[in-house]
Amino acid sequence: MMGLMASDETRTETRTEAPTEARAQARAGSGVPEVPGDAPATRAWTTWTTRLLMLGIVLAAVNLRPAITSLGALLEEVRDGLGMSGSIAGLLTSVPPLCFAVFGVTAPRLARRFGPGAVVCAGMVAITAGLLIRPYAGGTGGFLAATALALMGIAVSNVLMPVIVKRYFPDRVGSMTGLYSMALAFGTSVAAAATVPLTDALGGHWQPGLAVWAVLPALAVLPWIPFVRNRKAPTATAPSTPPGPGSQGEKPAEQPPLRITRSRTAWALAVFFGLQATAAYITMGWMAQIFRDSGVSAGTAGLLLAVIMVMGVPLAFVIPRVATRLPHQGPIVAVLGVCGLAGYAGLYFAPVGGAWAWALLLGVSNCAFPLALTMVGMRARTGAGVAQLSAFAQSTGYLISIPGPLLVGVLYQHSGGWGLPIALMSALMVPQIVVGVLAGRNRTVEDEAAR
Repeated sequence: MMGLMASDETRTETRTEAPTEARAQARAGSGVPEVPGDAPATRAWTTWTTRLLMLGIVLAAVNLRPAITSLGALLEEVRDGLGMSGSIAGLLTSVPPLCFAVFGVTAPRLARRFGPGAVVCAGMVAITAGLLIRPYAGGTGGFLAATALALMGIAVSNVLMPVIVKRYFPDRVGSMTGLYSMALAFGTSVAAAATVPLTDALGGHWQPGLAVWAVLPALAVLPWIPFVRNRKAPTATAPSTPPGPGSQGEKPAEQPPLRITRSRTAWALAVFFGLQATAAYITMGWMAQIFRDSGVSAGTAGLLLAVIMVMGVPLAFVIPRVATRLPHQGPIVAVLGVCGLAGYAGLYFAPVGGAWAWALLLGVSNCAFPLALTMVGMRARTGAGVAQLSAFAQSTGYLISIPGPLLVGVLYQHSGGWGLPIALMSALMVPQIVVGVLAGRNRTVEDEAAR
Protein backbone atom coordinates (compact mmCIF):
# COMPACT_ATOMS: atom_id res chain seq x y z
CA MET A 1 0.00 0.00 0.00
CA MET A 2 2.80 2.43 0.89
CA GLY A 3 4.62 1.62 -2.34
CA LEU A 4 1.43 2.16 -4.31
CA MET A 5 0.92 5.54 -2.70
CA ALA A 6 4.47 6.53 -3.46
CA SER A 7 3.85 6.06 -7.16
CA ASP A 8 0.20 7.08 -7.27
CA GLU A 9 0.67 10.76 -6.49
CA THR A 10 2.37 13.40 -8.62
CA ARG A 11 5.91 14.08 -7.49
CA THR A 12 6.89 17.58 -6.43
CA GLU A 13 9.40 19.51 -8.47
CA THR A 14 13.05 18.65 -7.81
CA ARG A 15 15.11 21.42 -6.21
CA THR A 16 18.83 21.77 -6.88
CA GLU A 17 19.93 24.70 -4.67
CA ALA A 18 23.11 23.91 -2.76
CA PRO A 19 21.74 24.87 0.67
CA THR A 20 18.78 22.58 0.11
CA GLU A 21 21.02 19.68 -0.85
CA ALA A 22 23.18 20.29 2.21
CA ARG A 23 20.17 20.21 4.48
CA ALA A 24 19.02 16.96 2.87
CA GLN A 25 22.40 15.35 3.58
CA ALA A 26 22.39 16.63 7.14
CA ARG A 27 18.93 15.18 7.73
CA ALA A 28 19.93 11.83 6.24
CA GLY A 29 22.81 11.64 8.70
CA SER A 30 20.80 12.71 11.73
CA GLY A 31 17.82 10.41 11.28
CA VAL A 32 15.36 13.28 10.92
CA PRO A 33 12.76 12.66 8.18
CA GLU A 34 13.27 14.71 5.08
CA VAL A 35 10.57 17.31 4.72
CA PRO A 36 9.00 17.80 1.30
CA GLY A 37 10.51 20.95 -0.11
CA ASP A 38 13.88 20.32 1.57
CA ALA A 39 14.83 17.57 -0.87
CA PRO A 40 13.51 15.93 -4.01
CA ALA A 41 10.22 14.22 -3.26
CA THR A 42 11.36 10.99 -4.91
CA ARG A 43 14.24 10.78 -2.43
CA ALA A 44 11.96 11.60 0.52
CA TRP A 45 9.77 8.64 -0.38
CA THR A 46 12.69 6.18 -0.41
CA THR A 47 14.47 7.11 2.83
CA TRP A 48 14.05 4.71 5.72
CA THR A 49 13.01 7.53 8.02
CA THR A 50 10.06 8.49 5.85
CA ARG A 51 8.96 4.87 5.56
CA LEU A 52 9.33 4.49 9.31
CA LEU A 53 7.24 7.62 9.80
CA MET A 54 4.52 6.21 7.54
CA LEU A 55 4.57 2.95 9.51
CA GLY A 56 4.32 4.91 12.75
CA ILE A 57 1.34 6.87 11.45
CA VAL A 58 -0.46 3.68 10.43
CA LEU A 59 0.21 1.85 13.71
CA ALA A 60 -0.77 4.89 15.77
CA ALA A 61 -4.01 5.23 13.79
CA VAL A 62 -4.88 1.57 14.40
CA ASN A 63 -4.89 2.32 18.14
CA LEU A 64 -7.09 5.42 18.13
CA ARG A 65 -10.42 3.59 18.66
CA PRO A 66 -10.07 -0.01 20.05
CA ALA A 67 -10.17 1.38 23.60
CA ILE A 68 -13.71 2.56 22.81
CA THR A 69 -15.19 -0.12 20.55
CA SER A 70 -13.86 -3.00 22.65
CA LEU A 71 -15.75 -1.50 25.59
CA GLY A 72 -18.89 -1.07 23.49
CA ALA A 73 -18.90 -4.77 22.63
CA LEU A 74 -18.72 -5.71 26.34
CA LEU A 75 -20.69 -2.81 27.80
CA GLU A 76 -23.40 -5.03 29.28
CA GLU A 77 -20.84 -7.27 31.00
CA VAL A 78 -18.91 -4.25 32.31
CA ARG A 79 -22.13 -2.69 33.62
CA ASP A 80 -23.04 -5.88 35.45
CA GLY A 81 -19.53 -6.37 36.78
CA LEU A 82 -19.19 -2.82 38.11
CA GLY A 83 -22.84 -2.32 39.02
CA MET A 84 -23.46 0.60 36.65
CA SER A 85 -26.85 2.11 35.95
CA GLY A 86 -27.89 3.14 32.45
CA SER A 87 -27.11 6.78 33.23
CA ILE A 88 -23.62 5.95 34.52
CA ALA A 89 -23.01 3.83 31.44
CA GLY A 90 -24.08 6.82 29.36
CA LEU A 91 -21.54 8.90 31.26
CA LEU A 92 -18.92 6.27 30.47
CA THR A 93 -19.67 6.56 26.75
CA SER A 94 -19.31 10.36 27.05
CA VAL A 95 -15.82 10.11 28.56
CA PRO A 96 -14.04 9.76 25.15
CA PRO A 97 -15.19 13.10 23.68
CA LEU A 98 -14.66 14.81 27.05
CA CYS A 99 -11.06 13.61 27.22
CA PHE A 100 -10.48 14.44 23.56
CA ALA A 101 -11.69 18.00 24.15
CA VAL A 102 -9.72 18.56 27.36
CA PHE A 103 -6.44 16.93 26.37
CA GLY A 104 -6.52 17.52 22.62
CA VAL A 105 -6.15 21.28 23.01
CA THR A 106 -2.76 20.74 24.69
CA ALA A 107 -1.31 18.83 21.72
CA PRO A 108 0.07 21.81 19.70
CA ARG A 109 1.83 23.23 22.76
CA LEU A 110 3.34 19.85 23.62
CA ALA A 111 4.42 19.41 20.00
CA ARG A 112 6.19 22.77 20.03
CA ARG A 113 8.13 21.84 23.15
CA PHE A 114 8.95 18.18 22.62
CA GLY A 115 8.29 17.54 18.92
CA PRO A 116 5.21 15.80 17.48
CA GLY A 117 6.96 12.41 17.30
CA ALA A 118 7.74 12.43 21.01
CA VAL A 119 4.18 13.41 21.88
CA VAL A 120 2.66 10.65 19.73
CA CYS A 121 5.10 8.12 21.23
CA ALA A 122 4.09 9.20 24.74
CA GLY A 123 0.45 8.91 23.64
CA MET A 124 0.94 5.28 22.64
CA VAL A 125 2.55 4.59 26.05
CA ALA A 126 -0.44 6.19 27.81
CA ILE A 127 -2.88 4.08 25.79
CA THR A 128 -0.97 0.92 26.68
CA ALA A 129 -0.93 1.73 30.39
CA GLY A 130 -4.59 2.74 30.49
CA LEU A 131 -5.82 -0.40 28.73
CA LEU A 132 -3.76 -2.63 31.00
CA ILE A 133 -4.92 -0.95 34.20
CA ARG A 134 -8.62 -0.27 33.66
CA PRO A 135 -10.05 -3.82 33.81
CA TYR A 136 -8.32 -4.44 37.13
CA ALA A 137 -8.57 -0.96 38.71
CA GLY A 138 -11.47 -2.02 40.92
CA GLY A 139 -14.72 -0.04 40.96
CA THR A 140 -16.26 2.45 38.59
CA GLY A 141 -13.98 5.32 39.64
CA GLY A 142 -10.77 3.42 38.90
CA PHE A 143 -12.20 2.15 35.62
CA LEU A 144 -13.03 5.69 34.54
CA ALA A 145 -9.60 7.03 35.59
CA ALA A 146 -7.68 4.36 33.68
CA THR A 147 -9.94 4.86 30.67
CA ALA A 148 -9.19 8.60 30.82
CA LEU A 149 -5.44 7.83 30.80
CA ALA A 150 -5.79 5.81 27.59
CA LEU A 151 -8.03 8.47 26.06
CA MET A 152 -5.49 11.17 26.90
CA GLY A 153 -2.98 9.38 24.68
CA ILE A 154 -5.59 9.04 21.95
CA ALA A 155 -6.53 12.73 22.22
CA VAL A 156 -3.08 14.16 21.53
CA SER A 157 -2.50 11.68 18.71
CA ASN A 158 -5.88 12.60 17.18
CA VAL A 159 -4.87 16.24 16.92
CA LEU A 160 -1.32 15.64 15.70
CA MET A 161 -2.10 13.20 12.90
CA PRO A 162 -3.37 15.90 10.46
CA VAL A 163 -0.50 18.15 11.57
CA ILE A 164 2.16 15.52 10.84
CA VAL A 165 0.57 14.74 7.48
CA LYS A 166 0.46 18.41 6.47
CA ARG A 167 4.03 19.01 7.64
CA TYR A 168 5.77 16.00 6.10
CA PHE A 169 3.42 15.17 3.18
CA PRO A 170 1.95 18.53 2.07
CA ASP A 171 1.41 17.36 -1.52
CA ARG A 172 -0.21 14.08 -0.43
CA VAL A 173 -2.74 15.26 2.16
CA GLY A 174 -5.58 13.24 0.61
CA SER A 175 -3.61 10.01 0.25
CA MET A 176 -1.99 10.14 3.68
CA THR A 177 -5.22 11.17 5.40
CA GLY A 178 -6.90 8.27 3.63
CA LEU A 179 -4.15 5.90 4.73
CA TYR A 180 -4.33 6.65 8.43
CA SER A 181 -8.14 6.98 8.34
CA MET A 182 -8.26 3.54 6.77
CA ALA A 183 -5.94 2.20 9.49
CA LEU A 184 -8.10 3.86 12.13
CA ALA A 185 -11.24 2.25 10.70
CA PHE A 186 -9.48 -1.11 10.54
CA GLY A 187 -8.49 -0.96 14.21
CA THR A 188 -11.98 0.17 15.17
CA SER A 189 -13.73 -2.66 13.33
CA VAL A 190 -11.31 -5.39 14.43
CA ALA A 191 -11.81 -4.45 18.08
CA ALA A 192 -15.58 -4.46 17.64
CA ALA A 193 -15.64 -7.86 15.92
CA ALA A 194 -12.94 -9.68 17.88
CA THR A 195 -13.55 -8.56 21.47
CA VAL A 196 -16.34 -11.03 22.24
CA PRO A 197 -14.58 -14.07 20.66
CA LEU A 198 -11.32 -13.11 22.38
CA THR A 199 -13.14 -12.80 25.69
CA ASP A 200 -14.62 -16.27 25.24
CA ALA A 201 -11.21 -17.68 24.31
CA LEU A 202 -9.65 -16.11 27.41
CA GLY A 203 -12.10 -17.75 29.81
CA GLY A 204 -15.26 -15.68 29.34
CA HIS A 205 -14.29 -12.88 31.74
CA TRP A 206 -14.54 -9.31 30.50
CA GLN A 207 -11.34 -8.17 32.25
CA PRO A 208 -8.84 -10.04 30.02
CA GLY A 209 -11.10 -9.40 27.03
CA LEU A 210 -10.46 -5.67 27.48
CA ALA A 211 -6.84 -5.87 28.66
CA VAL A 212 -5.67 -7.82 25.59
CA TRP A 213 -6.03 -4.68 23.48
CA ALA A 214 -3.01 -3.16 25.24
CA VAL A 215 -0.77 -5.26 22.98
CA LEU A 216 -1.42 -3.11 19.90
CA PRO A 217 -0.39 0.28 21.34
CA ALA A 218 2.68 -1.34 22.91
CA LEU A 219 3.77 -2.35 19.39
CA ALA A 220 2.93 1.10 18.06
CA VAL A 221 5.44 2.70 20.43
CA LEU A 222 8.39 1.16 18.59
CA PRO A 223 8.45 3.08 15.26
CA TRP A 224 8.12 6.41 17.09
CA ILE A 225 11.14 5.88 19.35
CA PRO A 226 13.71 7.15 16.76
CA PHE A 227 11.77 10.43 16.54
CA VAL A 228 11.69 11.07 20.29
CA ARG A 229 15.28 12.29 20.46
CA ASN A 230 14.86 14.60 17.46
CA ARG A 231 13.38 17.43 19.47
CA LYS A 232 14.75 20.01 17.05
CA ALA A 233 13.02 18.43 14.09
CA PRO A 234 10.45 20.65 12.38
CA THR A 235 7.36 20.78 14.58
CA ALA A 236 3.71 21.25 13.82
CA THR A 237 3.98 25.00 14.25
CA ALA A 238 6.64 25.58 11.60
CA PRO A 239 5.42 26.90 8.27
CA SER A 240 5.17 24.14 5.69
CA THR A 241 6.46 26.26 2.82
CA PRO A 242 10.06 25.68 1.74
CA PRO A 243 12.73 28.36 2.20
CA GLY A 244 12.76 30.96 -0.54
CA PRO A 245 15.75 31.88 -2.70
CA GLY A 246 18.48 33.60 -0.76
CA SER A 247 17.33 32.22 2.60
CA GLN A 248 20.57 30.24 2.93
CA GLY A 249 18.65 27.59 4.84
CA GLU A 250 17.77 29.77 7.84
CA LYS A 251 14.80 28.63 9.89
CA PRO A 252 11.80 30.77 8.93
CA ALA A 253 10.49 33.08 11.60
CA GLU A 254 7.59 31.58 13.54
CA GLN A 255 4.32 33.12 12.48
CA PRO A 256 2.01 34.61 15.14
CA PRO A 257 -1.01 32.47 16.07
CA LEU A 258 -4.15 33.00 14.03
CA ARG A 259 -7.28 34.47 15.56
CA ILE A 260 -8.96 31.22 14.72
CA THR A 261 -12.28 32.12 16.37
CA ARG A 262 -12.79 34.88 13.78
CA SER A 263 -13.05 32.31 11.01
CA ARG A 264 -16.57 31.18 10.09
CA THR A 265 -15.11 28.19 8.31
CA ALA A 266 -13.30 27.12 11.49
CA TRP A 267 -16.55 27.31 13.45
CA ALA A 268 -18.47 25.41 10.77
CA LEU A 269 -15.80 22.73 10.71
CA ALA A 270 -15.78 22.51 14.52
CA VAL A 271 -19.57 22.04 14.66
CA PHE A 272 -19.46 19.52 11.82
CA PHE A 273 -16.71 17.65 13.63
CA GLY A 274 -18.74 17.71 16.84
CA LEU A 275 -21.95 16.39 15.29
CA GLN A 276 -20.21 13.60 13.39
CA ALA A 277 -18.34 12.71 16.61
CA THR A 278 -21.66 12.61 18.46
CA ALA A 279 -23.00 10.07 15.97
CA ALA A 280 -19.76 8.09 16.06
CA TYR A 281 -19.56 7.78 19.84
CA ILE A 282 -23.23 6.96 20.18
CA THR A 283 -22.62 4.24 17.60
CA MET A 284 -19.47 2.89 19.26
CA GLY A 285 -20.94 3.04 22.75
CA TRP A 286 -24.55 1.96 22.19
CA MET A 287 -25.11 0.37 18.79
CA ALA A 288 -24.18 -3.16 19.89
CA GLN A 289 -26.58 -2.79 22.81
CA ILE A 290 -29.35 -1.58 20.50
CA PHE A 291 -28.99 -4.73 18.40
CA ARG A 292 -28.78 -6.95 21.49
CA ASP A 293 -31.94 -5.48 22.98
CA SER A 294 -33.68 -6.09 19.65
CA GLY A 295 -33.02 -9.83 20.00
CA VAL A 296 -29.63 -10.21 18.29
CA SER A 297 -27.00 -12.35 20.04
CA ALA A 298 -23.97 -10.70 21.63
CA GLY A 299 -21.59 -12.15 19.02
CA THR A 300 -23.76 -11.05 16.09
CA ALA A 301 -24.23 -7.59 17.62
CA GLY A 302 -20.47 -7.26 17.79
CA LEU A 303 -20.21 -8.28 14.14
CA LEU A 304 -22.84 -5.71 13.15
CA LEU A 305 -20.88 -3.03 14.97
CA ALA A 306 -17.77 -4.26 13.18
CA VAL A 307 -19.57 -3.95 9.81
CA ILE A 308 -20.39 -0.32 10.62
CA MET A 309 -16.75 0.35 11.45
CA VAL A 310 -15.18 -1.73 8.67
CA MET A 311 -16.97 0.34 6.02
CA GLY A 312 -14.44 3.00 6.90
CA VAL A 313 -11.53 0.85 5.71
CA PRO A 314 -12.11 1.29 1.96
CA LEU A 315 -14.12 4.50 2.15
CA ALA A 316 -11.67 6.27 4.45
CA PHE A 317 -9.06 5.83 1.73
CA VAL A 318 -11.33 6.82 -1.16
CA ILE A 319 -13.23 9.77 0.35
CA PRO A 320 -10.20 11.96 1.21
CA ARG A 321 -8.72 11.41 -2.25
CA VAL A 322 -12.01 12.42 -3.89
CA ALA A 323 -12.47 15.34 -1.49
CA THR A 324 -9.09 16.86 -2.34
CA ARG A 325 -10.02 16.88 -6.02
CA LEU A 326 -13.28 18.77 -5.49
CA PRO A 327 -13.50 22.55 -5.02
CA HIS A 328 -16.43 22.03 -2.62
CA GLN A 329 -16.88 19.01 -0.34
CA GLY A 330 -20.57 19.72 0.33
CA PRO A 331 -21.91 16.99 -2.02
CA ILE A 332 -19.95 14.33 -0.12
CA VAL A 333 -21.32 15.66 3.18
CA ALA A 334 -24.88 15.41 1.82
CA VAL A 335 -24.49 11.83 0.56
CA LEU A 336 -23.09 10.65 3.88
CA GLY A 337 -25.87 12.40 5.78
CA VAL A 338 -28.63 10.84 3.66
CA CYS A 339 -27.14 7.38 4.28
CA GLY A 340 -27.23 8.09 8.02
CA LEU A 341 -30.89 9.15 7.92
CA ALA A 342 -31.81 6.02 5.97
CA GLY A 343 -29.90 3.80 8.40
CA TYR A 344 -31.58 5.30 11.47
CA ALA A 345 -35.01 5.00 9.84
CA GLY A 346 -34.41 1.32 9.16
CA LEU A 347 -33.09 0.79 12.68
CA TYR A 348 -36.32 2.27 14.06
CA PHE A 349 -38.80 0.33 11.91
CA ALA A 350 -37.05 -3.04 11.39
CA PRO A 351 -33.98 -3.34 13.66
CA VAL A 352 -33.59 -7.11 13.21
CA GLY A 353 -34.99 -7.84 9.75
CA GLY A 354 -32.73 -5.37 7.99
CA ALA A 355 -29.91 -5.24 10.53
CA TRP A 356 -27.11 -5.88 8.04
CA ALA A 357 -28.42 -3.25 5.59
CA TRP A 358 -28.73 -0.64 8.33
CA ALA A 359 -25.21 -1.46 9.50
CA LEU A 360 -23.89 -0.84 5.98
CA LEU A 361 -25.70 2.50 5.66
CA LEU A 362 -24.56 3.68 9.08
CA GLY A 363 -21.04 2.59 8.21
CA VAL A 364 -21.07 4.83 5.16
CA SER A 365 -22.44 7.70 7.24
CA ASN A 366 -19.67 7.22 9.82
CA CYS A 367 -17.12 8.14 7.14
CA ALA A 368 -17.82 11.78 7.88
CA PHE A 369 -14.82 11.48 10.22
CA PRO A 370 -12.10 11.06 7.55
CA LEU A 371 -13.86 13.73 5.50
CA ALA A 372 -13.64 16.13 8.46
CA LEU A 373 -9.94 15.36 8.91
CA THR A 374 -9.33 15.97 5.22
CA MET A 375 -11.09 19.32 5.37
CA VAL A 376 -8.89 20.29 8.34
CA GLY A 377 -5.87 19.86 6.08
CA MET A 378 -7.54 21.71 3.19
CA ARG A 379 -8.95 24.70 5.05
CA ALA A 380 -5.50 26.01 6.08
CA ARG A 381 -2.45 26.83 3.96
CA THR A 382 0.39 26.28 6.44
CA GLY A 383 1.44 23.74 9.03
CA ALA A 384 0.87 26.37 11.73
CA GLY A 385 -2.65 26.98 10.44
CA VAL A 386 -3.43 23.27 10.33
CA ALA A 387 -2.14 22.84 13.90
CA GLN A 388 -4.42 25.59 15.20
CA LEU A 389 -7.40 24.52 13.11
CA SER A 390 -6.99 20.86 14.07
CA ALA A 391 -6.79 21.68 17.79
CA PHE A 392 -9.71 24.13 17.62
CA ALA A 393 -11.99 21.98 15.47
CA GLN A 394 -11.34 18.77 17.38
CA SER A 395 -11.41 20.23 20.90
CA THR A 396 -14.51 22.34 20.24
CA GLY A 397 -16.11 19.50 18.31
CA TYR A 398 -15.53 16.96 21.06
CA LEU A 399 -16.97 19.40 23.61
CA ILE A 400 -20.10 19.61 21.45
CA SER A 401 -20.31 15.81 21.27
CA ILE A 402 -20.12 15.16 25.03
CA PRO A 403 -23.87 15.36 25.83
CA GLY A 404 -24.93 13.01 23.01
CA PRO A 405 -23.96 9.56 24.36
CA LEU A 406 -24.98 10.59 27.89
CA LEU A 407 -28.37 11.80 26.69
CA VAL A 408 -28.92 8.53 24.83
CA GLY A 409 -28.30 6.60 28.05
CA VAL A 410 -30.73 8.80 29.99
CA LEU A 411 -33.45 8.56 27.31
CA TYR A 412 -32.99 4.80 27.11
CA GLN A 413 -33.26 4.33 30.87
CA HIS A 414 -36.32 6.56 31.32
CA SER A 415 -38.23 5.58 28.19
CA GLY A 416 -37.49 1.87 28.41
CA GLY A 417 -36.72 1.56 24.71
CA TRP A 418 -34.66 2.83 21.81
CA GLY A 419 -37.31 4.87 19.96
CA LEU A 420 -36.40 8.25 21.47
CA PRO A 421 -32.60 7.73 21.25
CA ILE A 422 -32.87 6.78 17.57
CA ALA A 423 -35.08 9.82 16.93
CA LEU A 424 -32.40 11.99 18.55
CA MET A 425 -29.70 10.49 16.33
CA SER A 426 -31.79 11.17 13.22
CA ALA A 427 -32.53 14.75 14.24
CA LEU A 428 -28.84 15.54 14.75
CA MET A 429 -28.02 14.40 11.23
CA VAL A 430 -29.82 17.40 9.69
CA PRO A 431 -27.63 20.17 11.19
CA GLN A 432 -24.59 17.97 10.51
CA ILE A 433 -25.36 18.16 6.80
CA VAL A 434 -25.90 21.93 6.92
CA VAL A 435 -22.66 22.85 8.72
CA GLY A 436 -20.72 20.28 6.71
CA VAL A 437 -21.75 22.00 3.49
CA LEU A 438 -20.61 25.34 4.95
CA ALA A 439 -17.28 23.86 6.07
CA GLY A 440 -16.72 22.37 2.62
CA ARG A 441 -16.52 25.74 0.86
CA ASN A 442 -13.23 26.53 -0.88
CA ARG A 443 -11.61 29.01 1.53
CA THR A 444 -8.88 29.09 4.19
CA VAL A 445 -8.91 30.13 7.84
CA GLU A 446 -5.85 32.35 7.30
CA ASP A 447 -7.86 34.59 4.95
CA GLU A 448 -10.86 34.75 7.25
CA ALA A 449 -8.89 35.26 10.47
CA ALA A 450 -7.04 38.20 8.91
CA ARG A 451 -10.22 40.14 8.17
